[in-house]
Amino acid sequence: MVSKRQKLTTYHLPLTTYLMSISNEEFRRALSQFASGVTVVTLKDKDNNPHGITVSAFCSVSMNPPLILVCIDNEAGSHYAFHESQRFVVNILSERQATHSNQFASPIPDKFINIHHHEGLGGIPVIKDSLVNLECKLVNTLEAGDHTIFVGEIENTHIGEGKPLVYHAGDYRKIDWSADGSSASKRKNRSP
Repeated sequence: MVSKRQKLTTYHLPLTTYLMSISNEEFRRALSQFASGVTVVTLKDKDNNPHGITVSAFCSVSMNPPLILVCIDNEAGSHYAFHESQRFVVNILSERQATHSNQFASPIPDKFINIHHHEGLGGIPVIKDSLVNLECKLVNTLEAGDHTIFVGEIENTHIGEGKPLVYHAGDYRKIDWSADGSSASKRKNRSP
């Protein structure tokens, strides 16, 4: 656990010239076969402006202490806010929130229009009716290629009810929860 007096450590992976054995398109196509949940990560910049971004690159890191990570593209409009904020919230979206995912993935300036939310720890926006909200303090960063990995320690959670929003092969999917185990069906064709 990082004490309040300790500074965050940013790690830099060595940047070397790589000979890509696969093309960017092949990389995207291959990884699109990995089904994932969809999150919206919310935070505020140093001027207290709210930010939100759709993120599918999210995972657990540690149970003790409870750590998670999110990967943010260095070119993302909200990337700088992660470096300015010491807090962020991972809002794990329910299958009813595909429009939220699309809105936070869009380039519109005010991504919180018609998004019901309240302020959580540190005044960070928490999206209502999400499947799960994880309120985190930033404890580490790692620059990796064209993304930055932000590690957060979970300080507060809210666990709702419902089914997760799933993204697979360039489309939202709905999990069939029937006993026969039939496959997922399509919902909408939008990218998180």
